[in-house]
Amino acid sequence: MVRLTSAFAAIGLMLTALYPTAAKETRSWAEISAAARGQTVFFNAWAGDPQTNAFLGWVGDLASKRYGVRVEHAKLNDTAEAVTRVVAEKAAGRNSGGSVDLIWINGPNFLTMRNQGLLFGPFAEKLPNWHYVDTEKKPSNLVDFTVPVEGFGVPWRMAQVVFLYDEARTPPPTLPRSVPALLEWAKANPGRLTHPTVRDFLGATFLKQALYELTPDDEVLQSPAHDANFAEATAPLWAWYDALRPHLWREGREFPATGTAQIQLLNDGEISLAISFNPADAAVSIKKGTLPESSRVYVLDKGTIGNTSFVAIPYNAANKEGAMVVANLLLEPEVQAQAQDPKWIGSFMVLDLEKLPPDQRRLFDRPADAVGLPTNAELGTSLPEPHPSWMTRIVDEWERRYSN
Repeated sequence: MVRLTSAFAAIGLMLTALYPTAAKETRSWAEISAAARGQTVFFNAWAGDPQTNAFLGWVGDLASKRYGVRVEHAKLNDTAEAVTRVVAEKAAGRNSGGSVDLIWINGPNFLTMRNQGLLFGPFAEKLPNWHYVDTEKKPSNLVDFTVPVEGFGVPWRMAQVVFLYDEARTPPPTLPRSVPALLEWAKANPGRLTHPTVRDFLGATFLKQALYELTPDDEVLQSPAHDANFAEATAPLWAWYDALRPHLWREGREFPATGTAQIQLLNDGEISLAISFNPADAAVSIKKGTLPESSRVYVLDKGTIGNTSFVAIPYNAANKEGAMVVANLLLEPEVQAQAQDPKWIGSFMVLDLEKLPPDQRRLFDRPADAVGLPTNAELGTSLPEPHPSWMTRIVDEWERRYSN
């Protein structure tokens, strides 16, 4: 952690020189919230999960009742759709009155917008609920895929790679606990493993997770990928995947389009393991009735990739004040607790419990009926996301090798 913190500090100094300068939000919160009343915030967010869509709808209702801010969920298949729209607006000279007010964002999309000066801010520390955010034990709340956020984004949910299974069909002692063991398990259980297409973030994450264990030096993943280091670092990954692919579901010739489609295969008994970026996925799926009550999650012994999702405001957003009100609402302890409940989305909170008063801490007590929900201890070590360039190059290389 000390090594990573030093690296992030050095990266921050470089980014200060690289990124276009921006005007820090200086108005009082009273001024901001007053200006927000009556605004409609177009919240551009991935819409691939019905539970998350329902939660964002609930947040919108709350924003309207409490603060007079209307929220419209602009449903995306890919966050890049919203980024492309802002890029096009800037190219057309539309520097105010933009069509995107708030974006659920992280990784390569956040880096793109920061690099091109497309984000409003810094504003995060202006939010009244910012003081609840855990900025010490959860470093990914401040650093996104090795890129310092520096107040241009507000964390709202945590994620970590887990693998889902049905313990009634796959006893825990038989589970593969490492990436090399996953290959041996697949050989012994042909057709029982798959991953979403790498065009989906979960499919790309499957490859990144394997890369962490297989590359000779995982520290290189915290720096940008280039031709020389990418070839050397990923050579063991492609050798491993070449051996794995024939043993995947449908011999690796087809892949589920999304994580939801993959979970359906697990429920149907076609596969035995499924990757997820939501530690509460088993608990949530049990609540929805899409997986049996014997479903559980587990992590690999050497740890799994974790990250934080953020919301950010484009530089030309038409309703910046309303967007800040919604970002602040997402940090409300009541809202964070609702999100963590498996009846909703089961996303782990970004807050520091020690900063909350006792009555608000109790909101985060594990529900008695939360079957399949892991404890923080069971999640083990959270590995930092690689630099965004690794994900981009891995997807391109996978398609070059295997899509024909």
